[in-house]
Amino acid sequence: MTPQPDSFAALRLRDQVAVVTGGSRGIGRATAHLLGELGAHVVVNYVNNVKAADEVVNAVRSKGVESFAFKADVANLAESRQLIRATTERFQRIDILVCAAGIWEGAPVDEVTEELWDRTLNINLKGTWAVCSAAAAMMKEQRAGKIVIVSSTAGQRGEAGYSNYAASKGGQISFVKSLAAELAEWNIRVNAVAPGWVDTEMTEEALGDRQQRQEIARAIPTGSIASAEEVAGPIVFLCTDWARQITGEVLNVNGGSVLCG
Repeated sequence: MTPQPDSFAALRLRDQVAVVTGGSRGIGRATAHLLGELGAHVVVNYVNNVKAADEVVNAVRSKGVESFAFKADVANLAESRQLIRATTERFQRIDILVCAAGIWEGAPVDEVTEELWDRTLNINLKGTWAVCSAAAAMMKEQRAGKIVIVSSTAGQRGEAGYSNYAASKGGQISFVKSLAAELAEWNIRVNAVAPGWVDTEMTEEALGDRQQRQEIARAIPTGSIASAEEVAGPIVFLCTDWARQITGEVLNVNGGSVLCG
């Protein structure tokens, strides 16, 4: 019998270089772990919690790959550029960028302060633009790259009481589609995942109330709230060669709570 090619080889990311913003917690942390398991070297971006970032780095290194933490506020263009520069100085390339940094804070529209509006848009949307801008320049030189942006169901259908957050996440989706068309000629794929409720530090206050948690789960067709690892899997899939023909896509990871193509 003629040996068949290993169809799972396309899922491996051996020696690819990945940057994960917001990599010290939640979805970013789970994504960093999985990237490392598949053989990628991982740069863990964080803003405040160096201890948490170092824990992720150590866990990733235990998988036999390289990793380091880098403090940068991605909403600051200069710091985003420093993050990408540090990555390329260490590894001479960047193959994967996962934009998972973000905040979820809201208020009724007539109570949203200018400071809250600006902070949300700066971190969630401007921060995505800034780090993508920095990474795209290097990826163009390589003529290859994969970018995955963590958006939200709020960016697809809106979210009452969180208009600022929904606006930032809807902006990310439009940004993904624009970049996918713009960067395709350099063999750079750009996609998004749109999670619904995810059990992370960001949602622990809302999901900490048992009754509220049960009500939220009942409203999801699958009846369950996603774990960070259940979102990381689809993110990493979009970084593999199994997804070579996917760009400009929004992959819904929400248990069926938002059904849109």
